[in-house]
Amino acid sequence: MTEQSAALEETIVEIRRAVGALCEGFPGEYWREKDRERAYPTEFVQALTESGYLAVLIPEEYGGSGLPLAAAGAILEEIHQNGCNGGACHAQMYIMGTLLRHGSEEQKQRYLPGIASGDLRLQAFGVTEPTSGTDTLSLQTTAVKQGNDRYIVNGQKVWTSRAEHSDLMLLLARTTPKDQVVKRTDGLSVFLVDLRETVGKGAEIRPLRAMVNHSATEVFFDNMEVPAENLIGEEGKGFRYILDGMNAERIIISHESMGDARWFIKTASDYARDRNVFGRPIGQNQGIQFPIAQAYAQAEAANLMKEKAVRLFDSGQPCGPEANMAKMLTADAAWASGDMCLQTHGGFGFAEEYDVERKFREARLYRVAPVSTNLILSYIAEHVLGLPRSY
Repeated sequence: MTEQSAALEETIVEIRRAVGALCEGFPGEYWREKDRERAYPTEFVQALTESGYLAVLIPEEYGGSGLPLAAAGAILEEIHQNGCNGGACHAQMYIMGTLLRHGSEEQKQRYLPGIASGDLRLQAFGVTEPTSGTDTLSLQTTAVKQGNDRYIVNGQKVWTSRAEHSDLMLLLARTTPKDQVVKRTDGLSVFLVDLRETVGKGAEIRPLRAMVNHSATEVFFDNMEVPAENLIGEEGKGFRYILDGMNAERIIISHESMGDARWFIKTASDYARDRNVFGRPIGQNQGIQFPIAQAYAQAEAANLMKEKAVRLFDSGQPCGPEANMAKMLTADAAWASGDMCLQTHGGFGFAEEYDVERKFREARLYRVAPVSTNLILSYIAEHVLGLPRSY
């Protein structure tokens, strides 16, 4: 181990300890209340912001910590491992990467310091549409250039989480009609939309009630104006920019799922030791022990792929297969652990006060979003195993 890697490891250990301490101030009752009301955990997000945790990936010259993805992953894993949820703010960590990697220096200077300090929130990502779903190349939201200074946007996005609690939104829109591009991946562009200026002036946000409290919304665009200076990178190359950030997204989600898995395993183990039936702890029965042990083994195996993926990413090496497999395997491990934890608790697992049912719902999401298990399997089959493209 090099001196640099040893220092990073020590930093991450300290980060985990500090995040765990912060989470103690937000116990189960806090999350249960937010979940009941479908409310945004403003106090929790503010605490993370003030501690600098949401700015760890932003370079120091823009007011952040300049740490690698491993540090961001450790923060979110620790949040979930302590029974909290990072869904209210995790997107800021990976959405910001598109601006950092492909934005102009003027855009970085304009936005990144405010994002780092918490004065600006970049937590909404407008990609998915009702008619296209994960078929991103078929999205229909358009951005038509008017003169040299603006674009006019029309269309609709769905499952745009946190739009009501964001100042800025990253938007993917079609700038060249699909039948006019040479490559099917061309013709899409990325814009940084200032929601403070556009909501009520061409943009409308409608909340979507869902099984999981991620502040999901629909966003409608009706002749919304976006300054041309808010185009990120080159017009028509937006799909590549979005893909460029997906490995980071997958890896961050894998840390959250690993945190969930560990919360379920610890919670089930504690309950199995403390719960007495017929005069002895239920954990003394192999019918209780073995599922917990199985879940632990599955989670630890998935964790190895998660660690490999983040190591490759931070060293600048290709990691598409590893990032996707890490996301899939940890999400599966979290779901298996959640099912085991609920079964261990029996009827009490359905009681709100134990937090199992809330975490159970939260963990299930990541087998579907931000990319489904089936799409990952299709990616592995085609791009890793060389099998024919499926339809």
